[in-house]
Amino acid sequence: MADLSTNFLGIRSPNPFWLASAPPTDKQYNVERAFRAGWGGVVWKTLGEDGPPVVNVNGPRYGAIHGADRRLLGLNNIELITDRPLEVNLREIAEVKKNWPDRAMIVSIMVPCEEQAWKAILPLVEATGADGIELNFGCPHGMSERGMGSAVGQVPEYIEMVARWCKQTTRMPVIVKLTPNITDIRYPARAAKKGGADAVSLINTISSIISVDLDSFSPTPSIDGRGSHGGYCGPAVKPIALNMVAEIARDAETRGLPISGIGGITTWRDAAEYIALGCGTVQVCTAAMTYGFKIVQEMIDGLSAYMDEKGFRTIEDFRGRAVPNVTDWQYLNLNYIAKARIDQDACIKCGRCHIACEDTSHQAITSMVDGKRHFEVIDAECVGCNLCVSVCPVENCITMEEMVAGTDPRTGRPVSPDYANWTTHPNNPMARVAAE
Repeated sequence: MADLSTNFLGIRSPNPFWLASAPPTDKQYNVERAFRAGWGGVVWKTLGEDGPPVVNVNGPRYGAIHGADRRLLGLNNIELITDRPLEVNLREIAEVKKNWPDRAMIVSIMVPCEEQAWKAILPLVEATGADGIELNFGCPHGMSERGMGSAVGQVPEYIEMVARWCKQTTRMPVIVKLTPNITDIRYPARAAKKGGADAVSLINTISSIISVDLDSFSPTPSIDGRGSHGGYCGPAVKPIALNMVAEIARDAETRGLPISGIGGITTWRDAAEYIALGCGTVQVCTAAMTYGFKIVQEMIDGLSAYMDEKGFRTIEDFRGRAVPNVTDWQYLNLNYIAKARIDQDACIKCGRCHIACEDTSHQAITSMVDGKRHFEVIDAECVGCNLCVSVCPVENCITMEEMVAGTDPRTGRPVSPDYANWTTHPNNPMARVAAE
């Protein structure tokens, strides 16, 4: 039986599934219900400095993008940090930690970019018995206009500075939450490490306008006829998040830096992919808001079954295994050749593969053979792009088959077993310069 327990920065939890800092973690009632459902930890919704709480809009806060079956693909929100008094949040955090000592309790914090502001709130959080803090440098709306959130996260020097203030002030592990609204995620991650941060978490939400109401001509969600940019999350952001996690995991300056993965995690498989790219824990928000807290049981059961099937006893047995296989395009094997193959027994004759290939790709799939509707790959035209696999509605009906010998009918050249990439290709002008 797989052991899903985690030890992230010395913070132990019974499984790697944490609720991310968001509406589901805003109060004791929610967090204790989440723990009863099986979540291994939470990141408490972001706290601000003592004084008048922030003010959220009293109206729609979410916009959504749905698939054809109304399945939620992406969620946009314009909600700010907690609008409950600091003292109430701190009291509830302490109570929850006392009641659930085996669960991870991380507290998200966002205060003005001033040393005294950070050093004032840290002892208050530490007194609750919380296991760690997460510095919210990612929020792209509302708070960023006040010089906080992503306004800090987009300036590596600020990240390094605040992380250093916090490390000088608290015993708690410091996690820096990174914004994806930046050109190269490696720079803020490097800054967090230079500032002494113990880990990074990513990604926070992506700055977005999710849609425009074509009757009122207001961005949605609409507040009295007007809308604003907000933070985009949900399954649609997962590919962006995975790429950014991989960039940090394989960067020479941040390799080995602990990572808590966030972004579109809805199933155990999503979580396993983040772990394979080096994450020690994963944080979930949109899936819990869509399906409820009990979805964690499906994640736990699925991940446990996968690990048993693969012979992995603990998370550490496969954490980071995918990182060495992430490379830059120039190092991909240009001698690798594959052709699409259509399972005629599984084919439902819908023709999607033919249309996609005929109209937008390489005209490598037939539509008629001997006067009958028939879809078959023309090897002499197939470049192995796998567009047909992507558009086919029948799972595993079309697969890619590697050519390991013989002659490629498209190029007329022998299939080579040797590895070759763009850095040595004769068409590469830099390769010619190097050869000379």
